[in-house]
Amino acid sequence: MSTPRYTVIKDHIIRRIDTRRWKAGDRVPSENELATEFAVSRMTARRALQELGEEGILVRTQGLGSFVADARPRSSMLEIHSIDREITARGHAHRADVLKLEEISADNNTALLLGLDEGTSIYHSILLHWENDKPLQYEERFVNPRFGKGYLDQDFSGVTPSSYLSGISPLTEADQSIEAVSVDAAIAGALKIKRSEPCLKVSRRTWCQRGIVNFAELIYPGSRYRLGGHLNF
Repeated sequence: MSTPRYTVIKDHIIRRIDTRRWKAGDRVPSENELATEFAVSRMTARRALQELGEEGILVRTQGLGSFVADARPRSSMLEIHSIDREITARGHAHRADVLKLEEISADNNTALLLGLDEGTSIYHSILLHWENDKPLQYEERFVNPRFGKGYLDQDFSGVTPSSYLSGISPLTEADQSIEAVSVDAAIAGALKIKRSEPCLKVSRRTWCQRGIVNFAELIYPGSRYRLGGHLNF
């Protein structure tokens, strides 16, 4: 099956951004210019630009054109995405290092977050997610065993905890907060950054129909990641 023409245009634009031929703020060819260059309809060119805009790769401004977005990947503040899908959607490679995967006793704070009694056995994991050759996310997660059956037996280098938990306990509700933080030496070392570099911390708790599934803290180097969203009124 041949590749759709709008996908060919998207791949062409992404390749030029990845190779630094086009940098953040550069204007990319218009719908008309792309339609002529690739011998496609304007509608096909428009679809390619629209999808790249929705993926955060381009910024589209009515009357001015489409421009290369900030070089840092952006995740929506309004949606829950698995980090591997975010990365592969950008055409990049994801891998994960499992730093911890264990059963522990919940301390008072974690027990409250999970709606459990202090001292209850829970699952705990720490993963480091990579985008190509750079660490992008340090993930620490606490899981209610009632909704995470088989969690400790999973190979999370191949499937993310988020995807696994969503598969066995479908998400019905979530809350999250976002803050700027500094990190300790261990996290800075894992992310390969200086301790002085500001980071973004996303704290997220999710529910299924029967209760609280997990609580996670996701830490990103500020120089490599950003969060955004789009609202229609």
